[in-house]
Amino acid sequence: MPIYNPASLKAEEFINDEEIRATLAYAEENKNNMELINEILEKARPVKKERGYECRGLSHREASVLLACEDPAVTERIFKIAEEIKLAFYGNRIVIFAPLYLSNYCVNGCLYCPYHLKNKHIPRKKLTQEEVRAEVIALQDMGHKRLAIEAGEDPKNNPIEYILDCIKTIYSVHHKNGDIRRVNVNIAATTVENYRKLKEAGIGTYILFQETYHKESYEHLHPTGPKSNYAYHTEAMDRAMEGGIDDVGLGVLFGLELYKYEFAGLIMHAEHLEAVHGVGPHTISVPRVKHADDIDPDAFDNSITDETFEKIAACIRLAVPYTGMIISTRESEEVRSKMLHIGISQVSGGSRTSVGGYTEKERPHDTEQFDVSDQRTLDEVVSWLMDNGHIPSFCTACYREGRTGDRFMSLCKSGQILNCCHPNALMTLAEYLEDYASPETKEKGYAMIERELERIPKEKVRAIAEQNIADIRSSNRRDFRF
Repeated sequence: MPIYNPASLKAEEFINDEEIRATLAYAEENKNNMELINEILEKARPVKKERGYECRGLSHREASVLLACEDPAVTERIFKIAEEIKLAFYGNRIVIFAPLYLSNYCVNGCLYCPYHLKNKHIPRKKLTQEEVRAEVIALQDMGHKRLAIEAGEDPKNNPIEYILDCIKTIYSVHHKNGDIRRVNVNIAATTVENYRKLKEAGIGTYILFQETYHKESYEHLHPTGPKSNYAYHTEAMDRAMEGGIDDVGLGVLFGLELYKYEFAGLIMHAEHLEAVHGVGPHTISVPRVKHADDIDPDAFDNSITDETFEKIAACIRLAVPYTGMIISTRESEEVRSKMLHIGISQVSGGSRTSVGGYTEKERPHDTEQFDVSDQRTLDEVVSWLMDNGHIPSFCTACYREGRTGDRFMSLCKSGQILNCCHPNALMTLAEYLEDYASPETKEKGYAMIERELERIPKEKVRAIAEQNIADIRSSNRRDFRF
């Protein structure tokens, strides 16, 4: 029987089934223990310091107790503290990105994904480098600066060399005032050597969803293909960080297994990265199983309500306060709106989940990985964010200034990241407004920038940001950053 050890490099020791089950039993036993719950909530609250805020975070057991508690008043307190934490470390900024699907060739047999090998009626497609270039131009014409590239696992059609060529092509495209300044990568678990190659290619975050931390369920859901190896997949982040990638992104696909089990496993994985590498995940994504070609989400009997989904996100924010949180266009506008106030710091916008979808006038559905619930344009998403008091940010400065991994986390924990992120968000928003926004969004955006400039505490930083924004408006000068 594997023994729980967060500092182990073995999957079944740092994601330990016995420890998760003991955690769920402990949470159930204490879900009405208000004295303990009050102590946990107090521990989670951000504390104002002379410079910034401090948060202690929560252990997987403490966070699981909060998730298990069914008292509506406690849930409201969880939401309130989650919003306090989000504002303390990320302010009212929301980073925007888009996925770019390179290929849907895949040799795996994943039961929840339409790209599985046995699906013979989905058209298979792989972008050429010219097609990648065309997709990038289409994304730049929308206003995007940050992409997350996606590809199925297929050593023959999608080898690491193909991924590296695509990254090189993406960074090479300079169209009008458009540039993709950060490429995050969501591809299958691979070797340390290949992670080193991705690092050398200049990627931002390496993202890999666990899908489920329940080993038995994992093996059932992945009956064939290289992804069926639970340990190799679960240990991928350690290999990525050994390969020099500072920023890694976790996530589970909620709905495949019981959500309380997944939640505990997810927080344990974050604790493991902290214990071994001294820095937790850069991001955590919260996707849910959605309808797609050949996939019926009702076939999975662990689906969760919107209310439960929102509580999961809030509890993640309390447990790992410094980690970025991502929600995609899998979710509706209504759900995404609620989630923005309880911890989410990144959203996708104007997304298409099909291979080659951005160059098509009408949204193609035949090669989609999942149905997109929020089908608004990027301009509509930018306008919506501002209507809700959020600054749409296209900033990639930290990554390009070397503020990654523990360097980013130390700035975040000290509160100093606010002196970079707030003005950077406003300057990148000004770029969007000048080059891509509708007249209505442009007017709304500059009104927001004028208000938000006053909130920059350092007079020198504010003066530089004001001058840079004036230069953006009066010339083609771009890419200012702190």
